[in-house]
Order: sequence, then C-alpha cells, then structure tokens
Amino acid sequence: MATEYELKFKADYVNLMAICAHFPQEATELQMHTVYYDTPGLALSGRRYTLRKRMENDRSVCTLKTPAGDARNEWETENVFIENAIEDLIAQGAPAELRQFAKDGLFPICGAKFTRLAKTLRLENAEVELALDHGYLFAGDRKEPLCEVELELKSGDKSVCKQYAEQLAAEFMLEEEPRSKFKRALILYKGE
Repeated sequence: MATEYELKFKADYVNLMAICAHFPQEATELQMHTVYYDTPGLALSGRRYTLRKRMENDRSVCTLKTPAGDARNEWETENVFIENAIEDLIAQGAPAELRQFAKDGLFPICGAKFTRLAKTLRLENAEVELALDHGYLFAGDRKEPLCEVELELKSGDKSVCKQYAEQLAAEFMLEEEPRSKFKRALILYKGE
C-alpha cells in the first residue's frame, strides 16, 4: 500500500502551456481513460472509497483509494478487468469488505478522459510529480471540461510539496481544486 498526497489546482489551457514551458525538461505524455466503479447503492463512494480502472496509454491499472487524513491510501494492480483485480487489491492490504461489494455487483458510473503531461521535479528534500491534465469528465451522456494542475508527492517531505505547490499557484494565478476527478464526475452522475 502506498499513501497518496497530492494537491490540485483549477487551470485553463493557457495556464497549462505556460507551466509546461516554465520547466526545461521534456514532459511525458499519457493518454488517460479512467472509469470509476461503484455498487448499485453507491456503497463505495458512501465510504469515500474510489475504485477505478485507468488506461494509461496501453497499460491498464486498477486502483482502490481510501481516506487517510489529508492523504489517501492507495493500492493498485495491472489488470484489464476490475472484477479480476479485487483479490489482488485485497492481497496488497485493501479492505477485505471490497470482496462483498464486488459480489453485490460493480458497474461503471462515471469517468474521465484526458491527456496528461507529467514531469518529475526534484526539490530539496522531496520528489514531486507535476501533472498537467486536459480533457473532460463524463457520466452517461453528461460531460464537463477538465483542466487542472496536480502535484503529487512521490517521496520526501510533505511540507516541501505543499510549499512548492503554493508558490506555483501564486506564480501562475491558480485556484486550489479541493475535489478529486472522481468527486466531480460523481456529481455529474448524480445530476447535481
């Protein structure tokens, strides 16, 4: 199990390109297609669990995230089918109740499709991934534009990541985005 600590900011395409140009190293481009799953009664999202399958270019990764204070616990496994990934996730330490949720039936409720430009930044006492995401969120036939900057701590000091994120936000006039992609896509699903 890993612990994920990330900070997100609302952006527009001009912000993304300005930030990308600000860093001398090349970005890795990933085509991301994420599908979020839940039970018919939304038991997973009711517990603030996020279960997803994401295609990262040609790689299929299934992930479960659960709350952990200001971070999230995260388990992932490469698998093409979410149902086949459940036992792998539990074997890694994900909550065993996931097995029962899968028996109740999992179905896709919403998702995101976007291009990510990712760069690894080596800061003093921290390694951070800078991700520039541009695409859309979806639920059924509803869509909403997605444009955000994400900073994820890969190793080191959380406070260094937070301080760097605040500096980047001030420099490029970014507003914090407190909601995850899943939470925003779930709002589309619920029609709120």
